[in-house]
Amino acid sequence: MNIIMIPGFWLNGASWDDVAAPLRAAGHTVQQLTLPGLESIDADRSAITLRDHVDAVVAAIDASGEPVVLVGHSGGGAIAWAAADARPASVARVIYVDSGPLGDGDNINDELPVVDGEVPLPDWSVFDDADLTDLTDELRERMRRIAIPQPLGVASDAQQLGDPARYGVASTVICCEFDSEQLKKWMEGGAFDELAKVTDYELVDLPTGHWPQFTRPADLATTILAAVDR
Repeated sequence: MNIIMIPGFWLNGASWDDVAAPLRAAGHTVQQLTLPGLESIDADRSAITLRDHVDAVVAAIDASGEPVVLVGHSGGGAIAWAAADARPASVARVIYVDSGPLGDGDNINDELPVVDGEVPLPDWSVFDDADLTDLTDELRERMRRIAIPQPLGVASDAQQLGDPARYGVASTVICCEFDSEQLKKWMEGGAFDELAKVTDYELVDLPTGHWPQFTRPADLATTILAAVDR
């Protein structure tokens, strides 16, 4: 299977290294995308939009020439869902890593602190304790060292969806900072309504913080492999 991995905010394709290696060892083709504006600290991201990120994923899907599995971490899950909306017949499954599908008209996160027209990795105090579970001082230092500011447009632009065929794309939500029972309660209360419309979805627990690609990479790879093999 061709697996396309989409990083969350502040991260590039290399952030998936410890997860992608076991996927390749299992025989899969893995693309670790670096999205526009995340190439380096010095990249120009001033005009980059959410749609630019979605289009980059769609281009990777089209270039694969076969059905793909999309893996999206955090904000990358919203991008994966929009790409599935654009190419529903070409996406075999979307795997959300501590994220979920973002509905039409919603934004990923327009409340993060903005500095000089972009969104740098904020102070750890901005995050909930659950986000930071298992993120040791060493891992925090590593993440701070590799973090690249997020384009403001990606965080604040409205999601654009248009093809109801997306609801037929199988989905797996890997629950990390929140567990599957909590997610079910949120859905019963009307949240995650886009996920509720998906005809084939599963919830899988992987207890840790918001960045399992750093805190539990081997377990995350195993969980992704199980979802791909379904």
